Amino acid sequence: MRAGDVIRGYRIVTEPTNSGGGRCVWAFAERDGRPYFIKRFLDPKRPKSGSAASVRARLRACEEFERRHRAIMSRLRHDAVGAGNLVLACDFFHHGASYYKVTERIDAVGTPRPGSLTAAEKAVLLRTLALSLGLLHAIGLVHGDLKPGNVLIVKRGKGAFHTAKLIDFDDAYVSGRPPDREDIAGDLVYGAPEWRRYVRGDEDVRPEWLTTGADVFALGLLAHHYLTGALPGFGDRFGSPADAVNAGTALRLDDRLCAPMRDLLGAMTARTPGARPGTAAFLEALRNPAVCELRSRYVTSPGSRVRISMRTEENQP
Repeated sequence: MRAGDVIRGYRIVTEPTNSGGGRCVWAFAERDGRPYFIKRFLDPKRPKSGSAASVRARLRACEEFERRHRAIMSRLRHDAVGAGNLVLACDFFHHGASYYKVTERIDAVGTPRPGSLTAAEKAVLLRTLALSLGLLHAIGLVHGDLKPGNVLIVKRGKGAFHTAKLIDFDDAYVSGRPPDREDIAGDLVYGAPEWRRYVRGDEDVRPEWLTTGADVFALGLLAHHYLTGALPGFGDRFGSPADAVNAGTALRLDDRLCAPMRDLLGAMTARTPGARPGTAAFLEALRNPAVCELRSRYVTSPGSRVRISMRTEENQP
């Protein structure tokens, strides 16, 4: 894939890059006058030669790859209620030996500095992200790689609010049915404690533990980042927040956050998946934008107090 190539009608208009792409290279493209984002997966490759046994094995891997991607695509529909902030694939195919996936092109802005947004603006940003994630969870899907790079922040015009668009569902899986330990994707910094132990080969962590709760842990970290400009503190001894939590070390939440938000983010980043509230509790808290304020006294009055429900989306171990 090079600039100027035409692949299934998509003309590549930028030089492909692997920046932030993990196991793929990507570029922008055009087709029929419309802009697109196109990625080429680095593996698997459809076999062109080799022994009969090798060809069969590689074809089986390709068939499983196709099955998994098409299964996720069939669950995630553009016309679903509330799906407007999900950037879903509009095409998936193989060309030559490689597989490609195409989405609409989104012109994103950089992550705004927390101090540049009002509490109401922060609440809208977080709410659009949580609504998209909740839509996935409602149909039993785990995003599987929730991190800043997979959240595009857009602002449609002067005076408009910043909103979040959720992208890259290549590593999504059915809740409680993750890929094998050697195949599952994720991010070291934003991965949940049970995911971290699973990929390290901890046999005490069963596959069914990897549920939508893993996304909730990442959402808690993202919310802290968007509200304060940084992740919670987790100490110099650990490589990630999950490592600290697994070691029994509490994350250090920014003391500028109001008490209800600190309590909520603390619950969302708990070690045990079943102790984490779901996206519904997060959305309920955001109904009062005051929870997004920093360095201000949080005053409650009858009928306005933020109540954090600890009801989880599913019964997790």
